[in-house]
Amino acid sequence: MLAASVGAMAQTATTPEKTLAPVVVKERAEAPEGKDSVRATETTIGKGKQQLRDIPQSVTVVTERLIDDRNLDTVKEALKNTAGITFLAAEGGEEDIRLRGFALQSTGDMFIDGIRDPAFYDRDTFNLDRVELLRGSASMLFGRGSTGGAVNQVSKTPRLIDSHQVDLTLGSHQYRRITGDFNILTGENAALRLNAMSTTADNNGAGSSLEKKGIAGTYAFGIGTRNEFSVSLYHLDNKNGMNYGMPWIRRNANSPASDTTLLPLDPRNYYGAASDYNAGSATFASLGHIHRFGADSELKTQLRFGRFERDQRAGTVRLAAAAQQPGGVAATLANFGPATRLTRGTQLKIQDMDTVHLQSDFSKKFEALGYKHELLTGFDFAREEKTVYAARSAAQGGVDLAKPPTTVGTPNDGVGIDETRRVLRTSSDFTSKGYGVYAQDLIQIAPHWKLLAGLRYDNMDGSYSTFGIPAAAPGPVTTVSYRQKISEWSKRAGVLYQPNDLQSYHFSYGTSFNTSGDTYSYSAQTVNTPPESSRNIEFGAKLDSADKRFTTRLALFHSTKYHERNVDPLLNIAVLSGKRHAAGAEIDITGRLTPQWEIYGSYMWMPSAKIDIGAEGAEGQGSRPSLTPRHSGTVWTTYQITPELRIGGGLNFRSSQTPIRNPGWDVPGYVTADLMAEYTINERYTIKANLSNVTNKLYADSIYSGHYVPGAGRIFQVTASMKF
Repeated sequence: MLAASVGAMAQTATTPEKTLAPVVVKERAEAPEGKDSVRATETTIGKGKQQLRDIPQSVTVVTERLIDDRNLDTVKEALKNTAGITFLAAEGGEEDIRLRGFALQSTGDMFIDGIRDPAFYDRDTFNLDRVELLRGSASMLFGRGSTGGAVNQVSKTPRLIDSHQVDLTLGSHQYRRITGDFNILTGENAALRLNAMSTTADNNGAGSSLEKKGIAGTYAFGIGTRNEFSVSLYHLDNKNGMNYGMPWIRRNANSPASDTTLLPLDPRNYYGAASDYNAGSATFASLGHIHRFGADSELKTQLRFGRFERDQRAGTVRLAAAAQQPGGVAATLANFGPATRLTRGTQLKIQDMDTVHLQSDFSKKFEALGYKHELLTGFDFAREEKTVYAARSAAQGGVDLAKPPTTVGTPNDGVGIDETRRVLRTSSDFTSKGYGVYAQDLIQIAPHWKLLAGLRYDNMDGSYSTFGIPAAAPGPVTTVSYRQKISEWSKRAGVLYQPNDLQSYHFSYGTSFNTSGDTYSYSAQTVNTPPESSRNIEFGAKLDSADKRFTTRLALFHSTKYHERNVDPLLNIAVLSGKRHAAGAEIDITGRLTPQWEIYGSYMWMPSAKIDIGAEGAEGQGSRPSLTPRHSGTVWTTYQITPELRIGGGLNFRSSQTPIRNPGWDVPGYVTADLMAEYTINERYTIKANLSNVTNKLYADSIYSGHYVPGAGRIFQVTASMKF
């Protein structure tokens, strides 16, 4: 396949318009990437394509090789293979991604090919080439953003070759997954890339059934020429089950809050109602154009229309009150058993979102005033509309549906309610328009020194309305509206010292801001609240081996957030903290120690994290913030024993952490182990076996103050691949 790629690249370089140079082909041959390596040297998370060594900020890349090796079917699983990532099991059932303890997903820091991907849905990896994680403040590049960083999902794109692959995976709990990746050469500089996926399972190993399908297609023409065009369509449909989470439990009746722990249950046990589900879809169409003015200058423009639908009918599983338990005493570990009773509540999350995003980025390398410059500038526009629905009670013209309780000894009891009987109404809507303009310049000021300076201006206008009705009548509707206009500047600066081609050292400073509209709602407390702001300082290094097949990334960071707000509608708290910080060290290692031995590792040590200025009713001043484990990371290694046989194994770990708002206990840390063996029958056929969570470790994967979602138990899967 590499030979075919080199041949195709060489072919496209035969006309004056082509920009693919032989030196690029040579570099890729020396250091394969993507499907052939866990190591990456380039990224597009900084808008234009850049060398990782030229970015004065930490970037971790999960390549397609690692995604395939570890069977990482979801973006969540891919992100678990980067250090510093934790997950909040939020009030609506969605899993809010945290980096260094700071929110990512709820602040809109998920992107697809550099364009904001704002909706909550179960993202799949079937159409991804890689996942890029930028650590630290990112508002200068993307506009409003979090303190922790940004996640960029890079889609598979057409290539100038004919190449196809079909993978079939069978596994535990009736797991069935088939994916197809078809790249069709349609002309001298045109190609079509189609990716399709279908996945079903009785259980994902943590109590949820799976039923999802996806298809994505991109047609590109003028590839590598002066004018390159692309059109793409993506659709993902989820009809999955829903494990909202399990309650915490204390060891005995006299135990303090600090003695709270997990239920001693098999993680695959399901105690929600059979009628609970998490359905939804993500559909978006994109148009792209790249105009190359020359070898070192291009203008890239993208337009995307998105439609996201979500229909989540979940149930809060809780320990029943003492009066309903055997013997009339509260449930604790001391009396926990098959007869312990559980209640099942209701959590609905029904909403639609429509988005339009337009952005254009210009990059140019040039010399001026005796210095070399790499200029990056552009603008973006976004319009986002979100409508939220609520169910009417019987008194409001709807129905009252109650889920019957269950017992610990009867998981998967099949009892449910008729969710189709619910009568919905519009409870709120949100509309925002925003634009941003930015410019940054990377200047070579001396043979081994570069300076980076960037500035961005953002403007956002958001309006939010709630539609309330009486508790005991279908009307009248009471409308309450809020509007907020925000204008903010974001800054980025950095210094790079690169004594040779193998070493790059950096210092960076950046700022970010978040508007109240990041949560797609306002209230009387937040509509006039100034934006959250943050500051990130980092010292780091990127070191390559002499053969450029192994890379080590090191960083020391200090992130500070001001005016942190609450995004939990179940709590009457507008501000979580006035100021908090997180500081620590990171290391990533990727590449080949020998031609046969490949390794990937990502580790974060965060010894300092603190609420510096507290807020009433929230996490206490002086305490360690929630979801900030001192140690987190992963390691994965493979060894090519023979030309046909490759084996691998790895660990994934998090030390103890506290749930949101520090309820008074620590969630135990965990280490899980995975194994893999792959046998190549010939150039066309490969078979691979994966054993995940080898010891069947019980742990809390996503956490909240009232419940946790267990991590998947032991899972065995076998994948057969065919290339043609």
